[in-house]
Amino acid sequence: MGRIWGIVLLMISGLCAAQEPVSADAQNQPDSESAAGSSSPLTELGTEYQNSIELLRNRFRIDYKVDEITMVFFREYGSAPVVLVRPDGSKIFQSQVEGDDIFWYDADTYDMISIKNPVPGPWQAVGRILPGSRVMVLSDIQLHADKLPSIIFSGEILKSTAYLSNDGQPIDYNEFRDVVELTIELISTNNPNYDNFGANDQLIATFEDNGRGMDEAPLDGTFTGQFNLSVPSGEWKPVFTVTTPMFTRKQENAPILLYPNPIKLDIELDGGGDGYHKLLIDADRELVDIESLLIDGKIRFPNGDMQNFSLTEPNSNIREHLIVAYEEGVFRVKLTAYGTTSEGRDFILDVPEYTFLAEAPEPEVVDPMLEETPTSDEEQPAVMDTSMDLESEIGIPDNAAESEATEEMDDNTIMMLIVGVNGTIVVIGLLVVTGVMVKRKMARKRALKPSEPTVSGDAATNEHKSGSWFSKLTGMFKKSG
Repeated sequence: MGRIWGIVLLMISGLCAAQEPVSADAQNQPDSESAAGSSSPLTELGTEYQNSIELLRNRFRIDYKVDEITMVFFREYGSAPVVLVRPDGSKIFQSQVEGDDIFWYDADTYDMISIKNPVPGPWQAVGRILPGSRVMVLSDIQLHADKLPSIIFSGEILKSTAYLSNDGQPIDYNEFRDVVELTIELISTNNPNYDNFGANDQLIATFEDNGRGMDEAPLDGTFTGQFNLSVPSGEWKPVFTVTTPMFTRKQENAPILLYPNPIKLDIELDGGGDGYHKLLIDADRELVDIESLLIDGKIRFPNGDMQNFSLTEPNSNIREHLIVAYEEGVFRVKLTAYGTTSEGRDFILDVPEYTFLAEAPEPEVVDPMLEETPTSDEEQPAVMDTSMDLESEIGIPDNAAESEATEEMDDNTIMMLIVGVNGTIVVIGLLVVTGVMVKRKMARKRALKPSEPTVSGDAATNEHKSGSWFSKLTGMFKKSG
């Protein structure tokens, strides 16, 4: 008996019948058995009237030739998992599933159930299943995506659309987007002649049908992927994957060549005249139509300031942009390029960041001895004659003579200060000694003439005063002695 595998979907749209593929064993059987084996493993039971009755709705029949079947039931958001009723009336609950014969995956909006060797006969699903659902068999799920272009660049941003088919017929059921995940990966061919030799697998796009990003309309059955090819250039093999909680389908396409980023940047320091650097933007003209190239850029200055600029005039020349060079440091340039390939395909390209270093100009070194600043025309010859006489008589350069004159002046000043200080000390010492001697001499005279008449009161007072300050002065030296 041939093995038949199917996926049953309860969805909002009408019944879509499909023929199940027949194994090689079944093809070798008589024609009658082949015809029986090619029939659908599931049959919708009941009329539209019967399915509108709560107790009779969501009924289906499983053929006796089915070895394994996978069913998907879409229900109201957040409702409890469905309950399956076997032909004998026994029930299967999600919380009671055990063993390897039944696998149950429940999400917020659907249940996916896989059963091995199901009991043939009429089954029923009980739960808050979406109204109007029908039974559907998916025999062969395939992803049909736009073919990748022959000229594609590293760093390119592009849009691609895809749709799912069942046995060659498109699936346009909205709820199905919650069950599957559609992705595209790039796998390196490990060709040593390219930059991506030994690179890891790169996930470049996830297809969505939610009306966001580049997806034009939500829930229209068309899935949209946004490629961001920020991966190394080289030879890659695209792998399209359809993933569900129960199974995965992969499709590998022929290898493609991812070209390096075609935009070329260069800088001419101070190339834009006084105070400006010149940024030069070109492209690989074998791959890009240079006349179609448009640039949207941003410059980050060394001090953190930002400046946006755009170059939108089409021409065949290298694009130029002047950057203010008001300080030194690292300048950063980030570009997004828009253009057309040599094959006529429009592209959007994320250009890697370009940096350059602008150094400060070296200061001019001027010898102060060579810089002449005469005060008048009459003084200039005198200065020149003096220097010439100095060279001729002494035989040394002018700067040496001036240095020696400066040193001689400093020595004379120091000597004058020393002589002045020492002279002041000597004078003060002489005055002190003279005063002491005069005082002693006057004292001796008083002692030798005791009968000398008394001095008048005013004279005595004056003498006492004069002696008083002089005594204080001499007393300081006596104490120190």
